[in-house]
Amino acid sequence: MSAALALLIRDVKLAWREGGAIGVALGFYLVVVVITPFGLGPDLNLLARVAPGMLWVALLLATLLSADRIFHNDYEDGTLDVLATGPLPLPLVAAIKSLAHWLTTGVPLALLAPVLGLLLNLPLDAMPLLVLAMLAGTPAVSFIAAIGASLSLGVRRSGLLLGLLVLPLYVPVLIFGVSTVSAAIVGPGSPWPPFLMLTALSLASIVLAPLAAAAALRTALR
Repeated sequence: MSAALALLIRDVKLAWREGGAIGVALGFYLVVVVITPFGLGPDLNLLARVAPGMLWVALLLATLLSADRIFHNDYEDGTLDVLATGPLPLPLVAAIKSLAHWLTTGVPLALLAPVLGLLLNLPLDAMPLLVLAMLAGTPAVSFIAAIGASLSLGVRRSGLLLGLLVLPLYVPVLIFGVSTVSAAIVGPGSPWPPFLMLTALSLASIVLAPLAAAAALRTALR
């Protein structure tokens, strides 16, 4: 446990110390949401209806900008080879790195969402559920991104390949995330069934994604 915690703290510190990937993700998220009202016009009711979808789509795309860094830097400097032969199982290493990505990218984006929701006329009473849904859904986003990052490791122009691999897998997260917030705004129905499905997707990703990522890492390290 001490080795796992040390690896998690190391990855979180490195992510915040570098800052570039996090800053780009937050900046992209902000820019996409800010320019949306200019494209849709001044209809406040329309903005409120599309706000959940826009916030979730922008979050998924912003997360992709930093996804290739989950393993890339450690692969380039040889740290990943050391971790693969260390005391921690490779699936656990992949899980810890995915968790660090969620803590440094998914959580800040989720906490920023209510502020950007004001720009899209999102009702104030829907803000808590928006943050809750994003905190529940973004673990799936980071852990699925780890699969794409491991499959594209060492490939030239890996960012484009990563997007092609990961975006189709994000569709269920997008559907249930938007459904959760939309049900709270316009109804009909309860937001909790899609929220529970979103939580289930994250739990399944936490269990299964590290196994798939570790298999891809073993192939890349051969």
